[in-house]
Amino acid sequence: MRILRRYRSFPRSVQLLLLNQLTINLGFYMLIPYLADHLSQGLGLSILLVGLILGVRNFSQQGMFLIGGSLADRFGYKPMIVAGCTLRTGGFALLGLVDNVPTLIIASAATGFAGALFNPAVRAYLARDSGDRRVEAFALFSVFYQTGILIGPLIGLALTGIDFSVTCLVAAGVFAVLTVLQVRALPPARGNEPPSGSETGGVLAQWRGIAANRGFLLFSIAMIGSYVLSYQVYLALPLQARTLVSTGTGSTVVVAAVFAVSGGVTIAAQMKVTAWCRARWGPGLSLGRGLAVLAAAFVPLLLAELLSWGFPALAGTVAGTTIGVGALLTAAAILALGTAVVFPFEMDTIVALSRDRLVATHYGFYNTICGIGILLGNLGTGWAMDIARSAGFAPAPWAVLITIGLLSAAALTALHRRGLLTVTTLASAAETSATTPADSVSAAVDDYPTAPITRYRSSFEPHSRNEPPTEPIRLVPAAPVQRPAHHLRMSAARGAERPFPPGREGLPEAPTATGPGARSDPRTPDGHPRPLPDSAFVLPGTAPRGGPERRSSRRR
Repeated sequence: MRILRRYRSFPRSVQLLLLNQLTINLGFYMLIPYLADHLSQGLGLSILLVGLILGVRNFSQQGMFLIGGSLADRFGYKPMIVAGCTLRTGGFALLGLVDNVPTLIIASAATGFAGALFNPAVRAYLARDSGDRRVEAFALFSVFYQTGILIGPLIGLALTGIDFSVTCLVAAGVFAVLTVLQVRALPPARGNEPPSGSETGGVLAQWRGIAANRGFLLFSIAMIGSYVLSYQVYLALPLQARTLVSTGTGSTVVVAAVFAVSGGVTIAAQMKVTAWCRARWGPGLSLGRGLAVLAAAFVPLLLAELLSWGFPALAGTVAGTTIGVGALLTAAAILALGTAVVFPFEMDTIVALSRDRLVATHYGFYNTICGIGILLGNLGTGWAMDIARSAGFAPAPWAVLITIGLLSAAALTALHRRGLLTVTTLASAAETSATTPADSVSAAVDDYPTAPITRYRSSFEPHSRNEPPTEPIRLVPAAPVQRPAHHLRMSAARGAERPFPPGREGLPEAPTATGPGARSDPRTPDGHPRPLPDSAFVLPGTAPRGGPERRSSRRR
């Protein structure tokens, strides 16, 4: 009921986006978990072709996130969401109706690219319309996301019992209804217009600008460890379940229990965990400590493997299997808890580091980097598990995963301490200025673009037609100075004290001119120096400038 009340407290567009994500995951996980078995067992394709078809789907989604995000920022969020749902409708229908490899590859690529179109757009749209409640909105988004993952496979299992083509057509129908719902009810929206500069140029200029965002790039790289660890619920944990329970039915039950525990923990604890972390840790610390929780998820598996390695008699026994399955389910629960800590603040940090500009493109860039990390991490994890089992030391992969999590946690903590995970805009600095000194406010604005400084030219340079001339610098009179007594001198001619001219107080007196042509008073009545006579510039024995001697010398 509490989740439902929070759901209703958001604007209509946010409510529709949350329902949208639940339905997307419902239709997707209704079909995808059973696709490999359909291709290999139902159609009789080789493992190589099955891997190719699934790999094309994964690449067309993870590798195209950046393009999907750029399109969402260029054309708006709603068109990309509608296009993605439409494309996935056709792709799922083809997967259930065709049996030739080229068409299956096209259908698989269409389903993957559909996710690349609507995923960045949905997240950017949600961040835009949730406003100051962005963290809470993404926490609720995670609840709806996991609910779809939890319910979808159960519906798909029942439909696949009839026929896999029925599953595909029902999933396609779900996305068709979702497409109509987006067209009719979702308001049009697009992100904030970027300021003048490279971000208004072409797509490549926008990508270069995002790659030059140092804080965002370092954050994306540091978060690769989060995705490598959390995605082990789809790789390492199912493989471990099949190692512990050799029978096909038993391993399937254990894998289903792993997914049920993961989804159940997220649905039950997400909102409470987010509120607790936000109140006590804040976004920056929550990210680093959430990564530490993800790393701790593999400690039970490490301890169980060390126990089996130290006591070989436990292997294959009921006690050994019980310990292993218990460690596996505990790891799944802690992984879900760590993901619940990280995910809302992760999504919020991406928006903050983008400075609310080109948000969908930033999401696409971020997901592309993490997708590459997931690919490399899964390859490395699978290779490590094979090597460890062949070498007889099964605990090694879990120790490697724990190390990856701790390194990522340390990197995120360092970024937080250096202030690279927060960006203070001019608006927030203005709000702070009422209680903060001006110097602190100006120092808080991090790398915000400023207007160019006006160029001043000398008054001797010719001015352009459209540029107004500048005025010369004006002398500002100094404050009056109390003159000491010794700065006053008596004038014998006037019989009264005559002060120094304004601005000359405290300076030594100029010597009185003597000789022919010298005046008794070197200053004018208003206090300014008198000009020297021409005779002062004539050397002895020479005529004044322009005199006869100079003219006669020219004639010679």
